[in-house]
Amino acid sequence: MRKIIHIDMDAFFASVEQRDRPELRGKPVIVGGAPQRRGVVSTCSYEARKFGVRSAMPSATALRLCPQAVFINPDHRRYQRVSRIIRQEFLKLTPLIEPISIDEAYLDVSRCCDSLEAAQILAENLQKAILERTGLTASAGVSFNKFLAKTASDYRKPAGLTLITPADAPAFLDDLPIEKFHGIGRIGVKKLHTINVRCGRDLKKLSPSILKNMFGKAGAFYYGIVRGVDERAVELEGDPKSISKEITLPYDCRDMRELRILLRHLASKVSRRAIRKGLVGHAVTIKLKFADFQTITRSITLETPTNNSTVIGKHAVALFEKAAIGDRAIRLAGAGITQLAPAGELSVIQLRLPLDK
Repeated sequence: MRKIIHIDMDAFFASVEQRDRPELRGKPVIVGGAPQRRGVVSTCSYEARKFGVRSAMPSATALRLCPQAVFINPDHRRYQRVSRIIRQEFLKLTPLIEPISIDEAYLDVSRCCDSLEAAQILAENLQKAILERTGLTASAGVSFNKFLAKTASDYRKPAGLTLITPADAPAFLDDLPIEKFHGIGRIGVKKLHTINVRCGRDLKKLSPSILKNMFGKAGAFYYGIVRGVDERAVELEGDPKSISKEITLPYDCRDMRELRILLRHLASKVSRRAIRKGLVGHAVTIKLKFADFQTITRSITLETPTNNSTVIGKHAVALFEKAAIGDRAIRLAGAGITQLAPAGELSVIQLRLPLDK
């Protein structure tokens, strides 16, 4: 049986700010873009969350909910420095680490723990070490797979520690509100609510075919996790799977020419990053978020992988035009490349084509 720990720092960006600026402690702190500039909330303190503020919310909405909030621009270099210290503590326990973000990771401690209870003690010691070195709290979940470890870390925030054993899992999942199932997003929750699925016990009654019809491939994942089944391995941090750049516009934009220029500009930034990393992409993607917050993505697979700015920009604009958005206003646009490979692969493919004739 595997022993997985999921660590999630509590309100990470906001907690770093409150740690470094004592005058902010106990106050509702929002880290993100300014409300006047169409900013978005990156993280908020627990004091702000009491007012309904949450991550990814427009800053203007957050300000309406919590007028007394203190808004702070993110200082990513400082957060990265703290994250590196936390990562050092992870590495003292295991090399099997899967970072999910700057403040969250899975650790597979199966090799150094002979039981889940031993992993729980390890997680508790890790929380103490992080607190001692950074002055910040972390929540931890311990279980026999990734889904349950993640669910457990969310269960008693902040600074909580929850263990879910194979014996505990069925009853725990039966009673778990459907909103708490990691991987089932807001749209999925709404769909399930329409058929009166409110908790794990209700979800368990749905057949694989019903879930597949409702959610496609994700339906099989939902069928498994509500039964405590998740075979995903903790994946070591490796090469990036994509390189992208997106921007939230200062106003809703309907100007097609301006949007084409923006996509080419984003493509040039993606190109520079890809060249620096020595990578090419086999596919070009775009992301568009409309004024009503609906988001769409489009992609195209290339005959020859590329990191060329002109090529990426050309395909990004073509995808945009093919999307046929009509008169809908855009508030966010993004472009990127996926299916990455070392840049040397580009020259190999280009050489092979004439030789194969």
